[in-house]
Amino acid sequence: MPQGLALCSYRRENGVLVLPHTLVPPALEGRGIAAALVQEALTWARQQGLRVRPTCSYVAAYMQRHPETQDLL
Repeated sequence: MPQGLALCSYRRENGVLVLPHTLVPPALEGRGIAAALVQEALTWARQQGLRVRPTCSYVAAYMQRHPETQDLL
């Protein structure tokens, strides 16, 4: 993986956006990058009318901290 690449991987399965992995390089941690990636993924899911299955522990924790996302589950 390139040194500065951050990602939130996803796949679509029958109307569900599965979010299995979020990764931010150690040098970039603590800057809110993972949160921004997850927020954008959830915004996109909402716009597309998709449900969300957070199989990534970070995404699951993010959604627990942000009750406004609970309707996507």
